[in-house]
Amino acid sequence: MGKRRIRNLQYLGEKDIIGFDLRDDRRKESEEKYGIKTFKTFDNAMKEKPDAFIISLPPDLHMQYAKIAAENNKHFFTEASVVDEGMDEVIKLCKHKNIVAAPSCTMRFQQPIKKIKELVENKTIGNICTFTYHSGQYLPDWHPWEDYRKFYVSKKETGACREIVAFELVWLTWVFGGINKISCFKDKLTKLEIDIDDAYQILMRFKNNILGHMLVDVISRVPYRTLKVLGEEGVILWNWGESVKVYTAENKKWTEYKEEKGTTVKGYAEKIKEEPYIEEMETFVKAIKGELKYPYTFEEDKKILSLLYRAEESSNKGIYMEVSNKSKI
Repeated sequence: MGKRRIRNLQYLGEKDIIGFDLRDDRRKESEEKYGIKTFKTFDNAMKEKPDAFIISLPPDLHMQYAKIAAENNKHFFTEASVVDEGMDEVIKLCKHKNIVAAPSCTMRFQQPIKKIKELVENKTIGNICTFTYHSGQYLPDWHPWEDYRKFYVSKKETGACREIVAFELVWLTWVFGGINKISCFKDKLTKLEIDIDDAYQILMRFKNNILGHMLVDVISRVPYRTLKVLGEEGVILWNWGESVKVYTAENKKWTEYKEEKGTTVKGYAEKIKEEPYIEEMETFVKAIKGELKYPYTFEEDKKILSLLYRAEESSNKGIYMEVSNKSKI
């Protein structure tokens, strides 16, 4: 993700970028590929007096560096969250500071997600009743250039499925609203050489009475993001990398909104486009410049993580879990 963010910023015309990484090979690669200056120690990087941090570390280290950023009045962006330890302290630190604190919400910048939100809000298929969503990709295919057993997705606390559940809930609650009941089955179902649950089956009842189902897995040998939404007056279908299709009972026909071709990078799944990540970085930079407000907060992010934790508790205890009415998510 660090390399991706360098690409994003350079695409946007940013030239004054430095990098910090403990690993010599990663620093060398970034220097050779992107022409940036890198540092082996954080203290030496800080001597360059950066204006903002892009925190592209394993999720259990996000808040450690977010706290440093906040204490030093630096704007900061973090990649997708899966651990909330230290988040309350960071939120408190940022409350009275004039800095941009930006948790990632990449899926909200996806063109088809924007279209789905528009269709739902415009009641194109009437009142939404229920939906089912599947997000899956075989874990060794995530980073084919490195051993899946040796980076954070293989650890229990920061496991791949846990991360993607939260990652997807960020946009599902944006499109369909808040959740007040959640239940889950999760388990290790494969022979992958890691100690994580590799599938989550989650049921959700939304505050507006929508019933939702989500399957997240790291088993699927074909990468999937597929959504089917049933409304009283029609159907919305989305297949990742292809199109959003809408059927309306009134017209008795399908309308198709094809996904833009976009830019892909060698080594990643062909369906993973650079454009949403670029737009996310552009939004962060514009927020720093005071041109707009970043659309997602750490307060919201913490509530998303609470949904993940409640889902896991449901699976562990074999019960449905109520979600506090005080929560906005």
